[in-house]
Amino acid sequence: MKTSALRSSVAAASTVAAMSTLATTALVTLCITLSAPAIAQQKKTTLGLDAAKKMTAACEQYARKEGWNMVIAVVDAGGELKQFSRMDNAFRASIEIAHLKANTSSGFPFSTRQVGEVAQQRVPGIVHVPGIVTFAGGLPIITASGEHIGAIGVSGGTADQDEVCAQAALDAVKAELNLK
Repeated sequence: MKTSALRSSVAAASTVAAMSTLATTALVTLCITLSAPAIAQQKKTTLGLDAAKKMTAACEQYARKEGWNMVIAVVDAGGELKQFSRMDNAFRASIEIAHLKANTSSGFPFSTRQVGEVAQQRVPGIVHVPGIVTFAGGLPIITASGEHIGAIGVSGGTADQDEVCAQAALDAVKAELNLK
């Protein structure tokens, strides 16, 4: 009798475990099925290499027209270098400055000029944060829908010249990337 009851208990436990596994599998399948449209709707715009190359080419063209020798760094939303260009006779120190400007504007949805204004008016300590640039020449790349997809940093001229050159780069891909 005891063996028979034990077998019934084991069989019942196996049935419950199988049903539990089946229920868990069904729940996971349901969650994946229901979340698929949401995942598809979260499609993010990314900064591709072709667009980054167009940006550096446009900046170089503008700089040549003005007689400037620039260094141009384009980074993606994570601050990773996507495209880089150093024009002939550009200052060696501008390599690091351009990259820092791009990184600053990829970390904040502001131009480096705006970061400088914030530093002067509200957060003076930001100038002491390593890697933060607080003068013009770095611009964020923001789509019309508000996605922050990267940044460009330019160095080699005055801060205003650097910023104008960076803007020329953004203007060159405005339609392609649907920028603000």
